[in-house]
Amino acid sequence: MNETRVLQGILLDEEARLSLAELSQACRTSADWVIALVDEGILEPEGGDLAHWRFSGVCLRRAQSVRRFQRDLGVNLAGAALALELLDELTELQVRLMWYETRGR
Repeated sequence: MNETRVLQGILLDEEARLSLAELSQACRTSADWVIALVDEGILEPEGGDLAHWRFSGVCLRRAQSVRRFQRDLGVNLAGAALALELLDELTELQVRLMWYETRGR
């Protein structure tokens, strides 16, 4: 069966900064959920206080990953933080391995 799906999203460059409301909207969630991500150390906003917080494109990707972990796997925030940490470490190791492989040739 052929199914037509319309995709909707936000295209951001790495330099874009989102407010708390914009990040919440992009993740289709509440500001309280985003604040919980900050409290858990998953996201690190720029700006001193909540009203001045700005989030990078990296924060958007991390928040979207957490949403998928929770939706698909039932992971709590502490588990999501650990999963993201392990994925970051894996990515770093893959980059190092590629560097060593290309350097050795």
